[in-house]
Amino acid sequence: MRGLKVALVDRYDFAGGTSSRSSRLIHGGLRYLEHRHWSLVRESLRERAVLLRTAPHLVRRLAFLFPGFQGDRVPRWKTEIGLMLYNVLALGGNVRRHRALSKRAVLEHEPLLREKGLVGGALYWDAQCDDARLTLATIQSAAQHGAMVANHMCVTALDRDAELVRGAVIEDQLTGATATVHAKVVVNATGPWSDQVRALESDRIRPLLKTTRGAHVMVPRSRIGHHHAITFLSPVDGRVMFVMPWGDRSYLGTTDTDTSEAPDHVAATEADMLYLIRSTNAIFPSARLAIEDVSTSWAGLRPLIDSGPDARPSDRPREHLIEESPAGVISIAGGKLTTYRRMAVEVVDRARARLDRGPLRRTDPMKSRTATEPLPGGEPIRTEDLFTKGVAKGLSEPTVAHLVGQYGSATPELYRLVSEWPQLKDPVHPQHGAIGAQVIHAVRQEYARRLDDVVFRRLSLVHETPDAGVAGVERASRIMARELGWDEERRRIEVERCREQIATIPTGRPLSSR
Repeated sequence: MRGLKVALVDRYDFAGGTSSRSSRLIHGGLRYLEHRHWSLVRESLRERAVLLRTAPHLVRRLAFLFPGFQGDRVPRWKTEIGLMLYNVLALGGNVRRHRALSKRAVLEHEPLLREKGLVGGALYWDAQCDDARLTLATIQSAAQHGAMVANHMCVTALDRDAELVRGAVIEDQLTGATATVHAKVVVNATGPWSDQVRALESDRIRPLLKTTRGAHVMVPRSRIGHHHAITFLSPVDGRVMFVMPWGDRSYLGTTDTDTSEAPDHVAATEADMLYLIRSTNAIFPSARLAIEDVSTSWAGLRPLIDSGPDARPSDRPREHLIEESPAGVISIAGGKLTTYRRMAVEVVDRARARLDRGPLRRTDPMKSRTATEPLPGGEPIRTEDLFTKGVAKGLSEPTVAHLVGQYGSATPELYRLVSEWPQLKDPVHPQHGAIGAQVIHAVRQEYARRLDDVVFRRLSLVHETPDAGVAGVERASRIMARELGWDEERRRIEVERCREQIATIPTGRPLSSR
């Protein structure tokens, strides 16, 4: 969008790593105020306002209730001051102003909260998103503006011209083919893999990152019975935690554990799951959650900047860092999902300075076109018209609501597929709103090339069904096989691979039942 010719490659599927394993929050970071990270909170709140405008179908306003209990690490008066600061730092971009609540009012909002020790609380607003689809929409927008993008392409080496890096050697993970992509500037934006990519340039690098593991578990929402998103301080160790609604399910998160594990195979541990469940049971005693109630889990590594051996995980800064190596590779590390757009503006500023061989001239992030141009699906729409057209196609109202919530103004593209192939209006999974047309759309418009691309990230069957998506694998594979020309052997391999991936997800159920 700023006049550059761009190529993007991703070793796995787009958002296949950390970007589909977040807490799914677009937020200012209320807890960062405790550590006086004023600028980060202000920046995050401004970016939250941008994403609510540019991707309203993927980023949604959400009410959070923050109950206070006797003995909490952060007293109620300090929480109240923090929320007042939250409003001020939003600089007019607040979703809604917070409200202080008495004990009685808290219980009126959430009757199943623990009454013993409850002293009051507050109601405030932030936003929730589908992190994988937000990542995908950003990539689709780039492609629409001329970028060349490819998933399942691994960078195996950096290509040098004298002392400067001038491209990368890539390997197609589906075919094994290799090629060299030449570029005047190479950007390393790989999250927790950042140091691994930097090591391709030199084995003498000083690591930038100190990663921590953030784990989440999904449970039936009916077991907890909450009406709002809940922010609370864990009675176990005083950390800030969330109980988040997600359709008829709820996810609990998150942990913040120092780890040196490789980012390729990160998973929630049994200790992670027990911690999340015990913390939730402590404030929702009637839930009586057990590890057997966990239908799925996910974990990712936060690519935090190393701030020394004495820093606690929760105290490490969430700000980002841009480094330019002697060979010219621009690496961006740290940061958080909410501020990804602003991080990108700064990276492109740095790339433009290298290309122009001039001084760095920073662009105002709020004047960048990405601050105003909607992401695909985010254009203004009349929801009533989309519902009328969807029902006229023979789709049920719940199905139409599901499609509009996923695709926004791009929903008519799904309707056209249903018109061409009526069987595509049938559900992919018996306990999920996704239909066959979404599988075709994922292949044609969303770069899905493997079955798990669809089951895990395009349709989110793994996170949103009691069986972690198993019942939808077969139908999704047959639709993909027809669209991509797979023979029966290739389809069978994809099914087995996807089921194996689901089976390795830590849950409360034995492997034999998955």
